[in-house]
Amino acid sequence: MMKRILTSTLILAGLSGSAFAHTGVDHAAGLVHGFMHPVGGLDHVLAMVAVGLFAAVIGGRALWLVPASFVSFMLVGGGLGMSGVEIPYVEAGIALSVVVLGAAVALRWQAPLAVAMALAAVFAIFHGHAHGSEMPADSSGAAYALGFMAATALLHAAGVGSGLGLARVIDSRIVRVGGAAIAAAGAGLATGWL
Repeated sequence: MMKRILTSTLILAGLSGSAFAHTGVDHAAGLVHGFMHPVGGLDHVLAMVAVGLFAAVIGGRALWLVPASFVSFMLVGGGLGMSGVEIPYVEAGIALSVVVLGAAVALRWQAPLAVAMALAAVFAIFHGHAHGSEMPADSSGAAYALGFMAATALLHAAGVGSGLGLARVIDSRIVRVGGAAIAAAGAGLATGWL
């Protein structure tokens, strides 16, 4: 079900670009650009889904607190990026997030909630900075941020839903295999193989 919702949302967002081609709708264009930015890069998609899977592995309040921590601190990073504040090693931090979060899922790491939230927050700053620093000049910052936050939340929800659903319907080992694949892809991104 969550996969259908995510797919439908992405298709509609992609098709709606021409509807915002009129002048004077920078808020709408900013929203669409912001929404499409996280789903346009493999590194971002993998990390966002991994956050959801990681939250599903931990369970309980982590199901919403870990993704909420990520989205909140991604906004902080986005603001820094929009303001031109430099953060070193942003791309390395993004690639590392994919590796670490994927490995946490693969290992079924039962991190304490505060640790999981802090880990999500640190990585979110890198992702948010990348989104913010790449905001189109003619976009509304608030609409753009709302767009990338919405896309991120949907990808987190897809990860949580997949993690819970696959573990319940098939087997929790499939979630671990997914985490390992995400970690491997992160290593490929970090080394330039992907």
